[in-house]
Amino acid sequence: MNEIRPKLKIPKTLLENILDIALISLFITAAGSLVMQWSSIPDTVPTHFNAAGEPDGWGNKINLWILLGIGLMTWILLTVVEKYPHIYNYFNLTEENAERQYKNARLMLNMIKNEMLLFFVFMSWVSGGVAKGTQKGLGVWILPIFIIGITGTIAFFIVRSIKLK
Repeated sequence: MNEIRPKLKIPKTLLENILDIALISLFITAAGSLVMQWSSIPDTVPTHFNAAGEPDGWGNKINLWILLGIGLMTWILLTVVEKYPHIYNYFNLTEENAERQYKNARLMLNMIKNEMLLFFVFMSWVSGGVAKGTQKGLGVWILPIFIIGITGTIAFFIVRSIKLK
């Protein structure tokens, strides 16, 4: 298969920049909050929640940092991948539609990475709150909202990609 994949320099959009700044700011705030509250967090925190959003697994409070670390590492990895839209797989990519397809795919990746960082920050915050007794759990709707958010984002951008042919 001899597909056209031009390497184009496409600046990030305002929306991509706003999302990145907002979520990194949220991450920094969450990390700072964790540092400030560290001594008041019990040594044991929830590490797993059942389908009803209730904690059913417990571990060391360092797991709160692990959640933030996983979120940040995922965000960094996807930020790097964002810079190379010519390596993604596309339907019927042509020189005429390459820039539109690249922008669409890059925005999709940007949305997903920021949704994932938001989820990990939220999980760390809730786990700390449950451990301190200020929250009961995740609630039954958090996992479905996250799954629908990610799959909805992917579906939206796939449909958009088809329309951008």
